[in-house]
Amino acid sequence: MSDKHYDALPKAHTTYANIIKSLLPIGDNPKVGKDELPQATYYVDDLHIDQGNLKDYRKICGFTDTGKLPITYPAVLSQALQMNMMVKEPFPFAMLGLVHVDNSVTQYRPIGERETIAMSVTFDNLRDHAQGQQFDFVTIVKSQDDIIWEGTSTYLARGKKPDSSANVKSTPRPVTVKPMVDEKGVHKVFEVPEDIGRRYAFVSGDFNLIHLHPLSARAFGFPKAIAHGMWSKAKCLAMMGELPDACTAEVSFKLPIFLPSEVELIAEPIAKLKNIDDSCHFGLYSAKNDKPHLAGLVKRVTEDE
Repeated sequence: MSDKHYDALPKAHTTYANIIKSLLPIGDNPKVGKDELPQATYYVDDLHIDQGNLKDYRKICGFTDTGKLPITYPAVLSQALQMNMMVKEPFPFAMLGLVHVDNSVTQYRPIGERETIAMSVTFDNLRDHAQGQQFDFVTIVKSQDDIIWEGTSTYLARGKKPDSSANVKSTPRPVTVKPMVDEKGVHKVFEVPEDIGRRYAFVSGDFNLIHLHPLSARAFGFPKAIAHGMWSKAKCLAMMGELPDACTAEVSFKLPIFLPSEVELIAEPIAKLKNIDDSCHFGLYSAKNDKPHLAGLVKRVTEDE
């Protein structure tokens, strides 16, 4: 096992050289297992929140300043560790061009914006998919020895199909049917600007080329640059209002948001979350043709789960 401990989150620019290397063909590198992920965990034992970055994140996603971290913010912080793991370990895929398909985060209590926390990130659950292979990053945030936040991000590596791909049948991703607007819920139409991918990249550190410019996106099969999935998730949650102190917010990313776009958020009211396991569904759709960009839900949890 290759574990690494950091005094602070690695800076994105320190990994740029290795990120460029990740664009190169892997070839027959004997260190790279085609059917396994590195057995590695990366840690930041005493993580202090960068208040300037947090302010920028709130602004670009629409969160109000409550003195607490937005529920999605630890997922953004963990991406610095994820990038380093992908370029420093014998990772079997090219980093740039990976597609984020699912994300789930659970907050067991609010995290103070000046609270010192510990974070760890681990690879998990490599499996075959008809379009290639999927894997997870699992992030855990602790205060002392208590888990206060955890998240799972699922990625698809589209150009590396398993040898048995002819026999692989992926589970069809359900089509999100646009619901009727609930007058007590949230219904908002808003513009997603052409430069949101570049702006969010500087806040999040996620410079995946599919988000930055039409030319770089075309290299990975997209006609235009697309919005970051975690930006769209955060934007939806910010517009839905104050979440319960202990809750899970999970989404499946459907069709990409090509930049620029006009989108429509429809969400059930957060106020309906009165009991443990109550859920609030939401979806983000194209305002032009009603096609779904993401489908998600928020539900209450307890610290014992």
